[in-house]
Amino acid sequence: MTESYHIPVLLRQSIDALDIRENGAYADLTFGGGGHSRAILEHLGRNGKLLAFDQDKDTMANIPSDSRLLFAQSNFRYLKNFSKYYGVLPLDGILADLGVSSHHFDESERGFSFRFDGPLDMRMNQTSGKTAREVVNGFSEAELADVLFYYGELQQARRIASAIVKQRQQKSIDTIFELVQVVERFCGHDKKRDLAKIFQAVRIEVNDELEALKDMLKSTSEVLRSGGRLVVITYHSLEDRLVKNFMKSGNFEGRLQQDFYGNITAPLRPIGKAVVPDSEEIETNPRSRSAKLRIAEKI
Repeated sequence: MTESYHIPVLLRQSIDALDIRENGAYADLTFGGGGHSRAILEHLGRNGKLLAFDQDKDTMANIPSDSRLLFAQSNFRYLKNFSKYYGVLPLDGILADLGVSSHHFDESERGFSFRFDGPLDMRMNQTSGKTAREVVNGFSEAELADVLFYYGELQQARRIASAIVKQRQQKSIDTIFELVQVVERFCGHDKKRDLAKIFQAVRIEVNDELEALKDMLKSTSEVLRSGGRLVVITYHSLEDRLVKNFMKSGNFEGRLQQDFYGNITAPLRPIGKAVVPDSEEIETNPRSRSAKLRIAEKI
């Protein structure tokens, strides 16, 4: 594993939050460059187990030779299925770093970043699913506007969608820079931020990220032992709101529910407040600046 693939964010804090038991069973739901997984393995004894997930085949090169590590090349929404398959139930802790790997942003052919030209792809799993090109050229104007508004929180979503549709009527939008040329006139004084929101919106749609996150979160209460830890690192308000609400209430609206006796029925109990990177980490790894680490314990 090289540091260039992905620098693990909030590494010490996330490992501390897992409160690792020497011979416990853990899951790293976003393996990436393997930084978090390697740190977990360092804290495990010879009988400990780590189930690691990543749907991107490129991450296979980062897997360490360690009999304690079990790898699932799959979306983490199937956490329950693979935990059963590998016989690691119940889990003592789950870690999910929801950030996109630096590797994805730095590889132009993946289409995640507007810094380089390349094909409009944006798939985490390059072997299946729709591409960003299919979304940009195939969605209706109303569908595009919804994607941009709900996933990018863009106030000019309808105008941007209209411009995309007008452009593709003349010629399909096939590359990153072709998309940038269409949408950049709707960006404000902070052009990079607004472009990032547009690309974020399309990426979330391509990978069904929020629905996958919901599926994963719902399964955590089924696979964790009582007292087991859920540790999640988020990077934008949409996913952070889902994680915060689920940890607090067991649902995604944050609506507290009570049983007949008035007891809160949420399956998890939040621990402390959100942890954010210090100035030193942000300086070393600027991509960590929007990260928030949340911790909960299975009741």
